[in-house]
Amino acid sequence: MAEPAISLAADWQLASAVTLPPMLQAWLLEPASLTARLKNRARDFQLQVLQQQQQALPDFLQPLLPGIDVAQCREVLMSCNKLPCVYAQSWLPLPTLAALQPLAELGDQPLGEVIFQQQHVSRSAVEVARVYLRQPLVTTVATGEYWARRSVFTLAGHPLLVAEVFLDGIVTL
Repeated sequence: MAEPAISLAADWQLASAVTLPPMLQAWLLEPASLTARLKNRARDFQLQVLQQQQQALPDFLQPLLPGIDVAQCREVLMSCNKLPCVYAQSWLPLPTLAALQPLAELGDQPLGEVIFQQQHVSRSAVEVARVYLRQPLVTTVATGEYWARRSVFTLAGHPLLVAEVFLDGIVTL
């Protein structure tokens, strides 16, 4: 199985405890759908599924999704006006996929469009970190460090983890 393009192993801290870069603060702290915000700011929004497969949940994510051994890792690249803006990595436990069929059938649909349409959704506190991109996602995204956020959503009692990495294109919006 291919490793995710970006390792989420980082020094995660509560967003409220970190001085965030002013340019990214509103994006990192966005309480509603990031997808909706991107679509509102861009003339041309595109979502590309980079990879989607079941794999063992990495040890460093176990505390966030206790009792989960295997999950579907879904990686997407969201571009606005042809510029890569956000790399998102979600970990959807198999029981969550079984209970919430729309999550199992996303295809090219953004995960946020499904999450924020649910009636019984809650979200953990947002954590932020600097993560390292070890290989280019696409030719227009350089390797290096980027700001990221993560949180655990609970939909009708079923958890899933979403992490979003803000790429250079985000500053153009």
